[in-house]
Amino acid sequence: MLLYHLRIAFKSLRRSLGFSAVVVGGIALGIGVASLFATIRHALAKDPIPHKSGVLYNVRLDNWDPAKPHPNKAGIPPQVTFRDMTEIMKTDIPVRQGGMFKANLYVFPEPGSGRPTRTLIRMCFADFFPMFDAPFQYGSGWDRKADQGPEPVIVLGEEMNDKLFGGQNSVGKTVRIEDREFRVVGVLKPWRPSIKFYDITQQQLQAPEQVFMPLGWLRPMQIRTSGNSDGWKSPPQPGFEGVLVSETTWLQMWVELPDEATRQRYLDFLGAYVTEQKKQGRFPRPQRVEVTPLMKLMDEQGVTPPELTAMVVVSLLFLAVCALNLTGLLLAKFLARAPEIGVRRALGASRKHVFLQHVVECELVGVLGGALGILLSLAAVGFANGWVKALFNRGDLIQFDATMAGYALGLSLLAGLVAGVYPAWRVCRIPPAVHLKLQ
Repeated sequence: MLLYHLRIAFKSLRRSLGFSAVVVGGIALGIGVASLFATIRHALAKDPIPHKSGVLYNVRLDNWDPAKPHPNKAGIPPQVTFRDMTEIMKTDIPVRQGGMFKANLYVFPEPGSGRPTRTLIRMCFADFFPMFDAPFQYGSGWDRKADQGPEPVIVLGEEMNDKLFGGQNSVGKTVRIEDREFRVVGVLKPWRPSIKFYDITQQQLQAPEQVFMPLGWLRPMQIRTSGNSDGWKSPPQPGFEGVLVSETTWLQMWVELPDEATRQRYLDFLGAYVTEQKKQGRFPRPQRVEVTPLMKLMDEQGVTPPELTAMVVVSLLFLAVCALNLTGLLLAKFLARAPEIGVRRALGASRKHVFLQHVVECELVGVLGGALGILLSLAAVGFANGWVKALFNRGDLIQFDATMAGYALGLSLLAGLVAGVYPAWRVCRIPPAVHLKLQ
């Protein structure tokens, strides 16, 4: 029966191609706009590491000004100080842990192959790679012993390895960074998470860094952060060492905690640490420590802007307006063939069959409009990805995946139903005798 209704619906659409194009185009426009904004929001809001996000926690300690809370939404500094990171990493409660920050240093290619360039480098610990599941093409990350040295080792991203070594296996080769030589121990595969989830303090859409170096080289090379830093009082002493012992927060601190019991133990440890520091005159505000799961942190940091959610709602309202405007057109079309329907009713067609036939036609309009709307959305997504690439030098951020295809298809079916259910109901209620007398 469904195939019969579809065949009748196709014939009806072919009978008036101009009208059908207008109706399908109206649905396509609404689906295209709604799908575009929903796809952008989906790219930012989705879990960037779904198999591990439940055990990854960001650590924050409130060492801010006693006179007022930190000005961000959470009221607590989003990062930690170097001295606090150093001390709290002495515990063995987390499965993995590490502070990190990004720096901007000169990387020197092999002599005669190019000029040195300033490159963003992620200063981190050995646990970074297994904690965030960084995928390796060659080699691996360094071990914890290399953190303690520190040893002159680095991990390269795929793009940097292409630039320096033509994409070959560069494990064991050396790269000069600033005035030191570092040995390559690993090369990452192409790694393009939807956002840079391990550092969402700024430029969350930025691609991962292309060089990773042990954070232990911070002191020997006197490396300063190129990311955000917050402070409410002057360092106790001048120079680089003053920054390291100051109350300035500039490192992101992450831990991997396998269950709630371990998380509670870690919270107790942090509470005891802050209590001890208060005795030394630090942490003047009421005690507050935060061990925040990744997805909650993304919400607090506004990774998905509320304005974008509002645009999704507006686009759905626009689709609803498109569908409702088409109701009048479909009603006029269906009523125009009321005499034909009257004859069918007189020959034995039930109201149910007449209603289903017209609903199927409306849904066919919705599906065709949805397919065209998806094509419009894909074109807009391609433009948006080009814009993101120009701003953040990264690959495609916005992916029209199976989830969004299902979303668009569902919207198209709903739009077809909204546009056609009343016209279909109205035409099946017409008494057939009225039209038979006119024949």
